[in-house]
Amino acid sequence: MEKKTIVLDTNILLAIAQFKVDIFTEIEKICDFPYTLAVVKDTLTELNKLKKTAKKGSDKAAASLASQLLVAKNVKVIDLPAESVDDALAELSNHLNAIVVTQDKELKKRLKRPYMTLRNMKKVIIIN
Repeated sequence: MEKKTIVLDTNILLAIAQFKVDIFTEIEKICDFPYTLAVVKDTLTELNKLKKTAKKGSDKAAASLASQLLVAKNVKVIDLPAESVDDALAELSNHLNAIVVTQDKELKKRLKRPYMTLRNMKKVIIIN
C-alpha cells in the first residue's frame, strides 16, 4: 500500500497546547494505512514568528511546543513555494494527494477530500 503524506497546518499544531490534544496519537488511531507526517516550510516560519511576536504568552508557548514536537516526531518539511501556507496546502491536497489536517474553515473549502480536522477540540476525524 502506498504511503500517504499527512500535512499539518499551523492551527492544528497550536491546538496541541491550546486544547491539550495529542494530534499525533489521534492521527495514528484513525489511519489504517501507512503515512508520513509533514509540514510546509512556511509553517515553520509562522511558528517561529509566533514565538517572537505573539501577544499572549499562551500563544508563544503553543508555538514553542509545536516546534519542539515537530523535531521530536521527526516530521518531514516540504519546501513548496507558494503565496501563502494555505495556497501550499491546497496545492498539496488537490494535486499531490496529500491529506491536510486543519481547522481553517476557508481552507477546508479549497481542499480535496479526504482531509482531517479536529472534532469537539478533542479528536481528529477524517472528512471523506
